[in-house]
Amino acid sequence: MLDLSGKTLGFAVTGSFCTFDAAFAQARILRAMGAELVPIMSKNAFHTDTRFGDAKKRAEELADICGTDIINTIAGAEPLGPSKRLDVMLVCPCTGNTMAKLAGSITDTAVSV
Repeated sequence: MLDLSGKTLGFAVTGSFCTFDAAFAQARILRAMGAELVPIMSKNAFHTDTRFGDAKKRAEELADICGTDIINTIAGAEPLGPSKRLDVMLVCPCTGNTMAKLAGSITDTAVSV
């Protein structure tokens, strides 16, 4: 298994709610590999209850996996870039909407900052 000890990954989650179970499973694997995860959720992923789960419970689950509070605002995410805190940013799951925002340099969620 790859050793990710000493690596810090931004683990960003967008609103593809039906894939949260699979995404969170990957977060668990990354933690088991030694990575520090900084959880980031878009506004919709953080606040929207769906048939796939209660938003508050899902956010608590991700915070528990990562061992730290979730960043869910633009103001909370902005310092990550200048501080160079992250070795890599992973968006899992990444909606088409978020992909388009990243491609177009639109920064209107904590994930796309």
